[in-house]
Amino acid sequence: MRRGRADRLRQEDRRRFEELFLPYLDAAYNLARWILQHDQDAQDVVQDAYIRAFKGFHRFRGRNPRAWFLTITRNTAYGWLNRHAAEEKLIPYEEEKHADLILMKEPEHELMSEERKERLQIALERLPLEFREVIVLYELEGLSYKELAATLGIPIGTVMSRLSRARRRLQEGSE
Repeated sequence: MRRGRADRLRQEDRRRFEELFLPYLDAAYNLARWILQHDQDAQDVVQDAYIRAFKGFHRFRGRNPRAWFLTITRNTAYGWLNRHAAEEKLIPYEEEKHADLILMKEPEHELMSEERKERLQIALERLPLEFREVIVLYELEGLSYKELAATLGIPIGTVMSRLSRARRRLQEGSE
């Protein structure tokens, strides 16, 4: 009888976990992809982060599931980088191969020219990782300053400073 109750509780936890975190898998992949710059590695990291989040679900306090999950994804991606940095260099960005993986938000009232879009993508790829991740999380994933600070583990002032410097570098690199 106890076993049946424990199984039901685990199923309820799994169902609640999936309801909370499945909607953020695309955002997690997008972040991991921009950090790692390789599709398969990003998929592996997101899968690992999802498992870690599930295992640590009992510590989640229900405040902001997206920021909590993206923090785990970010930490998992950095862990992957640390483990693999000595083994090999990151695979360079190749326009023909990766262009369709990049999610760019275009203004509804005007479409960016292909040339401008390419320059922006190249400029984003060239940003240092700390600037690239703040741009991806703010501009592409729509996190607030507060969510960014929680996800990255830095003060809000640092978020604003990095975002400002990242935008400036992007503008310089895409002109």
